[in-house]
Amino acid sequence: MKDELVFLGRRLAQGVVVVWGVVTTVFLFRVISPTNPAQLMAPDDATPELIQQIEQDLGLTEPVLNQYVYYLSGVLQGDLGFSYMTNTPVLRRIMFALPGTLELAAAALVFAVLASIPLGILSAMYRGSRIDSTSNLVSLGGVSTPNFWLAIMMVLLVSVQLGVLPTSGRPIGLVDALTLLVFQADPNGLTSWVAHMILPTIALGTYFMALLFRLTRNGVLEELGKEYVLAARGKGLPESLLMYRYVLRNSLTPVVTVTGLQLGGLIGGSVVVESVFAWPGLGTLFIRSLNVSDWPMMQGILILVGAGYVLTNITVDFVNAKLNPQVELA
Repeated sequence: MKDELVFLGRRLAQGVVVVWGVVTTVFLFRVISPTNPAQLMAPDDATPELIQQIEQDLGLTEPVLNQYVYYLSGVLQGDLGFSYMTNTPVLRRIMFALPGTLELAAAALVFAVLASIPLGILSAMYRGSRIDSTSNLVSLGGVSTPNFWLAIMMVLLVSVQLGVLPTSGRPIGLVDALTLLVFQADPNGLTSWVAHMILPTIALGTYFMALLFRLTRNGVLEELGKEYVLAARGKGLPESLLMYRYVLRNSLTPVVTVTGLQLGGLIGGSVVVESVFAWPGLGTLFIRSLNVSDWPMMQGILILVGAGYVLTNITVDFVNAKLNPQVELA
């Protein structure tokens, strides 16, 4: 227990340094940006005096070091500032958009894991068979297909041509859908949520699924060739017990590592997919903020994503140490 606490303390200290680096970097991006937020906020016929007054109100006329210290102190207190365009707290807007992104990323992760790991095991067990060949072909297609192209094609083919699933939007969240189902016995909300989730989930999770499939297949193949597997088979150990109790567990370390790292990638990489499907999440919010140079909003989103990466890496290291005794908590 003591080693675990020391490990978590050390990793959290390292994470604080990384998050500080993210905060500093995104602040410098705003400083060196050629755009002037005051000019974007001012009306078209604004006088130079009005623009200068807006700059003073935003604190842009202060020395850069003063701006940095003020911004850093605000972040430490949980204050990410106010949006230039809407004059609303950045943190509130982010918290409103975050559930949509988390739902999409979690759904893509579940889809990728449930599809890739069983397929990787079967492909390794029946190496050289039609199952293996078909799985590798699907994996190659998943790795080679950009998610934005796949998203557009699915909208055109499935939604527009076949008219099967909705093209865009998120009319209801998962929590609201489950609330309607439990308290009002109304399954329509959950049905609508699932229908709107299918296409974005597949578009975002296909590449991840193909990547996990390859890792699982290669890991299982490597374990199947080791001596302990041959010895266990010679002693008559059931194949299912050998596969799922020993082989799969020993080959899961790289899968867990990549899964954790890609979870952050799914959150950050959902920008394009959210844009295609008009999904009300962080990606859509970031694109809108980028178009109007709303730096406080962009800074807040980047800081949140960076902190998410740090927490994910700490969790992955801890889980790997629990799965594989050879990995030390150091």
